[in-house]
Amino acid sequence: MQYEKIRAGQFIARPNRFVAQVQCGQELVICHVKNTGRCKELLRPGAVVYLAQAENPARKTKFDLIAVEKGDRIINMDAQAPNRVFDEWAKEGHFLQGLTLWKAETTFGQSRFDFYWEQGDKAGFVEVKGVTLEEDGVVRFPDAPTQRGVKHIYELIAAKKAGYHGTICFIIQMEGVSYFTPNDQTHSAFGQALREAQKAGVEILALDCHVTPDTLSICSSVPVRL
Repeated sequence: MQYEKIRAGQFIARPNRFVAQVQCGQELVICHVKNTGRCKELLRPGAVVYLAQAENPARKTKFDLIAVEKGDRIINMDAQAPNRVFDEWAKEGHFLQGLTLWKAETTFGQSRFDFYWEQGDKAGFVEVKGVTLEEDGVVRFPDAPTQRGVKHIYELIAAKKAGYHGTICFIIQMEGVSYFTPNDQTHSAFGQALREAQKAGVEILALDCHVTPDTLSICSSVPVRL
């Protein structure tokens, strides 16, 4: 996926989870943060960040904060990007070959999953999660408790029992990591649910991404350790 009209700047502060102050040359820019997670390890004063011009010219904040440099990595922070980049990747035939239906936002039970697919007489659901939390090459999810995420996992288990295929795909919004593992310290219930899903036959994927200031693309599979 491609972003338009990128500007680099230095992160100054995040008054609340929706907006950030970024110094771009002589201008202090108030921008929208496209990630409501904590991201404290990323948004540190002085960090180099990248802003994309908003598509709606009438919006109060003219730019979106989409990426940040952490050491020698660029990490994409756009919470909407994982679904978009997975959608592109799947439509190119990398997820499953010969799909007869590929549809976003489909409800099963009490949850709305990111994607629904059909392949002949087979059908399944995919739930996509974006991962930005990294330490010493290990990436984890979530970075904050997510009851909604736990609910989605158990709904996928129910879908599997009802005869559907189920997939949870963690899109790692950076490149060159060692492995993915659930963040049990932050939310043990999510990790437990993920392990139950694997035992129930739900597919657990982790895919890293090549990130530049203005692009994001899926690269390769990353080991999953539960």
